Amino acid sequence: MSTFTTRDGTEIYFKDWGSGKPVLFSHGWPLDADMWEYQMEYLSSRGYRTIAFDRRGFGRSSQPWEGYDYDTFADDIAQLIEHLDLRDVTLVGFSMGGGDVSRYIGRHGTSRVAKLALLGAVTPIFGRTADYPQGVDPSVFAGIRDGLLKDRAQFIADFATPFYGIDKGQKVSDGVLTQTLNIALLASLKGTVDCVTAFSETDFRGDLAKVDVPTLVIHGDGDAIVPFETTGKVAAQLIKGAELKVYPGAPHGFAVTHTQRLNEDLLAFLAG
Repeated sequence: MSTFTTRDGTEIYFKDWGSGKPVLFSHGWPLDADMWEYQMEYLSSRGYRTIAFDRRGFGRSSQPWEGYDYDTFADDIAQLIEHLDLRDVTLVGFSMGGGDVSRYIGRHGTSRVAKLALLGAVTPIFGRTADYPQGVDPSVFAGIRDGLLKDRAQFIADFATPFYGIDKGQKVSDGVLTQTLNIALLASLKGTVDCVTAFSETDFRGDLAKVDVPTLVIHGDGDAIVPFETTGKVAAQLIKGAELKVYPGAPHGFAVTHTQRLNEDLLAFLAG
């Protein structure tokens, strides 16, 4: 397997396909790099180098007890970019991974970055705060943590229904549901729980203010997990010159339900 070791001794797994201009993918919760396989195959078959990693604590990366915060996640990405000496890289982040790549820019700048894509991302703020009252109520995230600690396997199996919009008529195969559960259960329970706190309480407004590269924001307006009106719509307004694409009726997991459309939109963005 392809891995590198971070400065704090954490082993991070990554896959590196194809050749050409690099595209680095950061996955959502509670998934890993495998969520990107159809995007990676599509883009690498069309002349791009695609890289996706398993966030610390998830997938095939090691499972440290601590370090599940966005400063650490951003620094892990920085070290991967340095390890592979990526330049003019396009960063693509889905859901909590949108926070990873935004915080990377906030902490490390854009000297190695060509473009940014935020897909169903938790930016600028996911949870409710005193100065962001439109965010999701903290009790929702407390319920997620409680559910994980009581019966993680069943909680994640049930979570797939709103994630993929199955309750709203979206069609997803039994194989996808099995793969989703299998991927999620590879993760550390500690990391899975701690990341709920990280993605629900982190404020990315300062990071988005530092974005100075072409940016594409894609969000489904049927997203029942990360509401479009308080995340993707606002992020596109905060990033100067950002392009916003709204997928009508699309759920949070639109990388599965709208695969071809997403692939084509990413390709057009990269080539533009």
